[in-house]
Amino acid sequence: MVDKLASGRWPALILGETGTGKEVVAKSIHAANPQGAFVTIDCSSFVGPLMESELFGHAKGSFTGAVNAKIGLIEAANGGTAFFDEIGELPLDLQAKLLRVLQEKEFRPVGSLQTKRSDFRIIAATNRDLLKEVEKGTFRRDLYYRLNVVTVRLAPLRERKEDIPLLMQHFLAKYGSGHTFTQEAMDAMISYEWPGNVRELENMIQQMVAVRTGPLLHLNDLPSPVQNHLYTRRGPGIAMSAAAGMGMFHSAAPAAAVAAGPAIDPRFLDSPILPLTEMERRAIVHALEYTKGDRLMAAGLLGIGRTTLYRKLKEYQMAV
Repeated sequence: MVDKLASGRWPALILGETGTGKEVVAKSIHAANPQGAFVTIDCSSFVGPLMESELFGHAKGSFTGAVNAKIGLIEAANGGTAFFDEIGELPLDLQAKLLRVLQEKEFRPVGSLQTKRSDFRIIAATNRDLLKEVEKGTFRRDLYYRLNVVTVRLAPLRERKEDIPLLMQHFLAKYGSGHTFTQEAMDAMISYEWPGNVRELENMIQQMVAVRTGPLLHLNDLPSPVQNHLYTRRGPGIAMSAAAGMGMFHSAAPAAAVAAGPAIDPRFLDSPILPLTEMERRAIVHALEYTKGDRLMAAGLLGIGRTTLYRKLKEYQMAV
């Protein structure tokens, strides 16, 4: 679609949730046929009476503080591309003025009697349903149809999880220093729902690379939103379930194997329902058995910090 749009200067409307990469797509469309400047106009940042000045500029002395004439973003985009990010936030009065610019290629700076011209390609993006906004009367119908010549819909990251490994690889190459994910950590990242989409993924990669000195990123290196997701999905037995899901041991371990651990309370060997504390004790025992006593690795497999593991060992009166 980007390649097709690059062949002309048709208006384009990019739809997608926050963080799906709408501006990246807009820049790609412009870069495929770079004519003039690419000017980003963040409609959600416009506040108060200076909104019109930001868009159309102003003449010297047109209002208090206007000590010099100023070129607006519309004029700066002349000959290039104007990217209206979150155009659904644009107030109705500015929508009308923008429509005139698109139709007549003309505008007047604030406080000026002089008409100026600006001919640019418009690419607009929004996370709103603009058609519903039109029905509610908060977005002009004529402007909607002027913008909606070609529509590009960006699916949220949770609906295109096959892209997650490629995106992770891209951001690791951008921010990392030879960092890689273990398969378990990769699987956890893929299972997460990503409400912040690609932007959230990029931020998480940056966070992990910034705080992790070693090149290998494990489950316990994942940020808290992913950790909380794993806990919510797997329930109170997260540690045991996580380990079982990674193939470290079978969740239905024989009673004899369980009993071999010094921390296992024999009262619960045949109980169909285990207290949470007993499930946690058993998970710790299994992790230490699997890692042959390596407590740092066991803590990583359990998804907890090393100090937390030591505290649990003392709490359950295991040897520290």
